[in-house]
Amino acid sequence: MKKYINLSFLLMLVLLTGISCTKDLDQNPIDPDSFTEENVFSNVVEAKGALAKVYASLALTGQKGPAGKPDISDIDEGFSQFTRMLYNLNELTTDHAVVAWGDPGLQDLHGMYWAAGNDFTDAMYYRLAQTVSFANSFIENAAKIQSDPELEYFIAEARFIRAYAYYNLIDLYGNVPLVTEVSADLPKQSNRQELFAFVENELLDIQNKLKDPKTNEYGRVDKAAAWALLSRLYLNAEEWIGTPMYNECVTYSEKVMNSPYIINMNDANGNGTAYDELFLADNNTNGAQDEVIFGVNFDGLHSQTWGGTTFLIHASVGGTMNPADFGINGGWYGLRTTKALVNKFTVDINDLNAALGTISDWGLVGSATPNGWNGPDVEMYETAPNEYALYVELVAGEIKFRYNEDWGQNYGDDGADGTLEAGGANIVIPADGTYYIVMNLNDMTYSITPFQSDKRAMFHTDGQSLEITDITQFNEGYAVTKFKNIDSQGNAGSDSSGNFADTDLPLIRLAEIYLNYAEAVLRGGGGSLSTAVDKINELRLRAYGDHSGDITTADLTLDFVLNERSRELYWEGMRRTDLIRYGYFTSASYLWPFKGNDPNGIAVASYRKLFPLPTNVLSINPNLTQNPGY
Repeated sequence: MKKYINLSFLLMLVLLTGISCTKDLDQNPIDPDSFTEENVFSNVVEAKGALAKVYASLALTGQKGPAGKPDISDIDEGFSQFTRMLYNLNELTTDHAVVAWGDPGLQDLHGMYWAAGNDFTDAMYYRLAQTVSFANSFIENAAKIQSDPELEYFIAEARFIRAYAYYNLIDLYGNVPLVTEVSADLPKQSNRQELFAFVENELLDIQNKLKDPKTNEYGRVDKAAAWALLSRLYLNAEEWIGTPMYNECVTYSEKVMNSPYIINMNDANGNGTAYDELFLADNNTNGAQDEVIFGVNFDGLHSQTWGGTTFLIHASVGGTMNPADFGINGGWYGLRTTKALVNKFTVDINDLNAALGTISDWGLVGSATPNGWNGPDVEMYETAPNEYALYVELVAGEIKFRYNEDWGQNYGDDGADGTLEAGGANIVIPADGTYYIVMNLNDMTYSITPFQSDKRAMFHTDGQSLEITDITQFNEGYAVTKFKNIDSQGNAGSDSSGNFADTDLPLIRLAEIYLNYAEAVLRGGGGSLSTAVDKINELRLRAYGDHSGDITTADLTLDFVLNERSRELYWEGMRRTDLIRYGYFTSASYLWPFKGNDPNGIAVASYRKLFPLPTNVLSINPNLTQNPGY
């Protein structure tokens, strides 16, 4: 696969065909057919190809490409892809997303009325169990090969993938079997404490067995991935096992922050922010690769799936959107967001103005102002002696500066050169918008700058309504334009048909670790509040293009961090987990449209913090007990 470790690694996948995992693996997640062939594990080179299958379990769905010979039976193959299920369970169930489609069980997710036997909750369980199965088989067989330093890295990487799968099983399902070796015995059910301890101990053990940060091939994990997953694990410890571990979260977040990974600031396409580069088709080379610690890699020609970013991009396009702008051949008219996410990007200019200084007698008057030429004037704020500023909503028209709403002292600009003249010509405002206006009477200059809003707000609004009354209508709710199958130069991905995307999908990136650190500090985990502010301001500098979005220590609250996580990480598969940690997912403390299947949102039963175990698994394995409420 392109970017999937390297080409020789891809070619080794031919040794791993002929697999068909069925649901019975999920009460004992094994798949010995994958890795028991002697030639697959005859040496380190062949073992590297087998490791590719472990990684590929998070990207692909079968042995034939986008469809045919699925790894998991009894569900549409594209539906069962891991990152597509991660989106469905962790984003579609929240304020971040709605979907128009009527597939059985799909609308249940956003409405929060899913039942045991839901195809999508079942599919994620099977997919994660399969990943555990592949990892277990690889670890067991690779250990039989004569010791080699490179092989030790392979085994540590497989253990990381297994730990990551169990992290998600803990998060989504709670109490599941803990299986670490190939066996025909029906496994017993482990509780969250046991599973948490397993993931923690695995990551602590392999952290020094993985390659140093940013020394591994692109697409493979390193020490920083283990530290980052520990950061995420410890952040959720109080919710999952009842034991706060925020000190540990700070410790391992700091390890990642001190590693060579950096926030991408390379605005490769020159649009004023480097944020969108993280989600373009060349995000393996445009600078984003320096921020992504662990991701799933896709190639439109060689790793085709109807899940992954192919799903995210196609499903987000519809209405008046031009598919060619997204590097695809057509939209699926499915995914949008709710006003709850959109409103998190709304800026209160009254708050911005209040922070400028004290109100003055200087103001703006004119056809571009809310009150026209007759006033009253829009008052400016004194930011320094004889210097005044204002954030203001204006329409296309003209303005002048005047004192105390009296034409006896007013300024305009005769030459339209930024220099003020007493009684000068009206100053033209070319278009509607929010502006930051500065008047300096010390040197008789002024500036009018369009307000730099948060460029992470990537929404298509033309033909879309903010309000949603019918989830099945694509034009209700803003469309999200975050993911594209075009590169930084505007070229479409490698699949000329426009079906399949090249865009890699981050699972853990440095920005999340900054936010983990800030939250853990606020929850009493030690660390430095000033460092937390600096790290968040680094993200906001990228988002705004300047320092206008900077915060202070007084702004840094737990709810601010949660909202910043929403702005930074939306549609990346973490929202449900975040809302649960804050006590907002099921409660009435925070509502969004159609939460609990109510247009205005209502609370739901707390048992919905976990999904049900598949009924098929329970019927086969009497050692397992269904989660409460199902």
